[in-house]
Amino acid sequence: MTASRLLTTLASDRKPLVIDEDHLGRMTLGDRRLEREVLELFLRQTTLMLDRIVGAEPPLAAAAAHTLKGSARGIGAWRVARAAELLEDAACGDGGSAASGRDLDDAIEELKAASLEASAAIAARLTVLLAEARRER
Repeated sequence: MTASRLLTTLASDRKPLVIDEDHLGRMTLGDRRLEREVLELFLRQTTLMLDRIVGAEPPLAAAAAHTLKGSARGIGAWRVARAAELLEDAACGDGGSAASGRDLDDAIEELKAASLEASAAIAARLTVLLAEARRER
């Protein structure tokens, strides 16, 4: 096996990160305090947007999903961003037709799952950041 093929195999075996820490670091300019604030805001916003989405009419669900999609992209929560995009598409309907209730429900469930996964990863990350901040004092 060649070195490049081995690297490709190893890369494909790796589970994707829930939060892209390199992207997050670039977006927060390496400022750990800013990173902590951004992650805390994202957690609050996720809760608010999911509350708005569940049971909402499709246009409101699409708008909330759009907001969450942008925020998720900002911190590198790619699965959340993709799930929000799929929800936005489902709520807007395919090709101008109304979305089926089942498609919308499935998209909401996927967004909930992705958000839960991201929230757990963020909680772990915040624990590390808070420990670092305490050591710096």
